[in-house]
Amino acid sequence: MKVAEDSGEPEGAQRPFRSWSTVVIVAILLVGSLMVPRLRARAALGKETLLMAVPTVSVVHPRRAPADQEVILPANIQAYTDAPIYARTNGYLKRWHVDIGAHVVKGQLLAEIDTPEIDQQLQQTRADLATAEANARLAEITALRYRGLLKTDSVSTQDADNANGDFEAKRAMTQSARANLQRLEDLHSFQKIFAPFDGVITARNTDIGALIDSGSSGGAARELFHIASTSKLRVYVNVPQVYSQAAKPGLSADLTLAEFPGRRFQGTLVRTAEAIDTASRTLLVQIDVANPSRELLTGAFAQVHLKLPTRADSYLLPVNAVVFRSEGVRVATVKEGKSALVPVVLGRDFGTEVEVLAGLAATDDVIENPPDSLVSGQEVTIAAPSAEGAR
Repeated sequence: MKVAEDSGEPEGAQRPFRSWSTVVIVAILLVGSLMVPRLRARAALGKETLLMAVPTVSVVHPRRAPADQEVILPANIQAYTDAPIYARTNGYLKRWHVDIGAHVVKGQLLAEIDTPEIDQQLQQTRADLATAEANARLAEITALRYRGLLKTDSVSTQDADNANGDFEAKRAMTQSARANLQRLEDLHSFQKIFAPFDGVITARNTDIGALIDSGSSGGAARELFHIASTSKLRVYVNVPQVYSQAAKPGLSADLTLAEFPGRRFQGTLVRTAEAIDTASRTLLVQIDVANPSRELLTGAFAQVHLKLPTRADSYLLPVNAVVFRSEGVRVATVKEGKSALVPVVLGRDFGTEVEVLAGLAATDDVIENPPDSLVSGQEVTIAAPSAEGAR
């Protein structure tokens, strides 16, 4: 009979141990089969979370601003020369020769004034001058005689001096009468009113028989006519301060009016006030417009299309690319996969676009509509351009 080897434990005792080992191994395998998918899912979720934490942004490139920018501003058309016509003498209107809308030339007679009082004063002054001249001649003769008699000691020196003094006084009175006559002759000449320059009569505020007061008598002077030169027009425009440095004499400016659809009238900026108005923060500029056909009417409202040059290093960006922070205006760019908030200097605002004067280059990738939480150094992912954007 073969004797069993001594293993130190009975054979019956090893069977339960093997059973329990099998159970433990199966349990471990079962637990592992359940935990591994969960661990893998957790790892995938963590990876996806990290990917989601990196924002995806769309970028645009700054667009270089055009060489000229057209700014449209409201304006009023004015005559190049505009003047009210007043009377320089008192009387009654005898007749008028022109009415509203009449085109007149310089020196053309406009109206005549009847001045009976001035006429009478003129006659009286002429008579006073004749009397003064006669008295002066007599005083001169007397003075000459006294000078001859003084040489023979026929009269005293005092009498000769009195004669000479009387002659000098009479001569001064003659000069005064002559000056007064000249004054009245000038007033008499003002009874005819002439056009001071070529133009059109835009108003007539008097009629035949109306009392004319020059204002010298203390009454209020009334405008008789209004004349305007319209062959050339002045247009004054208030240019906002942001455009003031670009508004220089010599720039071209076009006028458009509602009554002339599709037409533009050429003009030129000729001068500026060279000072900013503190109330409106604008620069007053003058634009001259030729009007040979006199189609444009004075006082009309127009829109001025002012062509202003832009800076060579200025760019245009969408307004949603600009970030306003407490530290100043910023633009978010992408450099080597990370965001960077770049300080910029803004220029003009064109509504959907804004001008950037400094801080950007043409090759910069500018984030469009950046999130408010974006900070410098944050990793970002640039979104692929859409099919429409690629086209």
